[in-house]
Amino acid sequence: MKTTNFLKQECVLLQNKTLELLVTKTIGPRILSLRFVSGENLLAELPDVVTDCPDTGTFHFYGGHRLWHAPEEPARTYLPDDEPVEISAFQNGLKATQQTEPKTGLQKSIEITLTADSAQVTLTHRITNHGLWDVTCAPWAITQLKTGGTAIFPQIKTDTGVLPNRSLTLWPYTDMTSPNVHWGSNYILVQAKMASAFKIGFPNPRGWQAYWLTGTLFVKHADYNAQAEYYDSGSSSESYCNNKFIELETLAPITTIAPGATATHIETWNLYKNIERPQNEKDAQALADKLGLN
Repeated sequence: MKTTNFLKQECVLLQNKTLELLVTKTIGPRILSLRFVSGENLLAELPDVVTDCPDTGTFHFYGGHRLWHAPEEPARTYLPDDEPVEISAFQNGLKATQQTEPKTGLQKSIEITLTADSAQVTLTHRITNHGLWDVTCAPWAITQLKTGGTAIFPQIKTDTGVLPNRSLTLWPYTDMTSPNVHWGSNYILVQAKMASAFKIGFPNPRGWQAYWLTGTLFVKHADYNAQAEYYDSGSSSESYCNNKFIELETLAPITTIAPGATATHIETWNLYKNIERPQNEKDAQALADKLGLN
């Protein structure tokens, strides 16, 4: 395994002829860099951004991709992950496994598989319960990306007659009058240049969400289970944005993990080059049609 230092962290390089990823050894599990070969890192770089974990210490965001367990509760969710992780290699991939969290008895791991010679990555997120009691939670996969781009969030529209056909979850600080948000009928577009925090969540039967930045389109997909329950008023997809980064997030259904059992959540990432910035719903629909996202 080839190692390198990035953002003052020792990382393992995972690459093919198209993509390069940096997976941390000294913290995590985290992915700190995602880029086309010889291209720019799409992920946010936040070595100095922190938040407080009550009665425990400081959580460092670092940027990049991480795994949390929902629901969001600072004393549990923000547990620091600054200890070294175990890295194991397999064909076309790596698995990063953290030490068990003493406070929760949970252990996180991310298995990263890079499709041979294409711009596709599969991430298998696992949370294993090494405690003595059942734990009810949900794997929560969060990708922090650099600001300056445009996020696309598809909405589902079905003919339900006089009954409602979709829902949207808002946080107390979400400003619905923000000029950086286009509230479309089929797509919500968010310009990642917020002066203050903004967050939305929604059930996502279409499974995908996307972010355009400097000619590259990053698309992440996670399956949606219409029969399952999700946290945050049924949200399987969420996005948080401020003046430092934008997050594209997916959540697995709420699950009770018995001692010795594991909850799994899979994302697929695809990257596309030479994509024009989507300006409106028409552009978003054209992209979805062109890339087969429907």
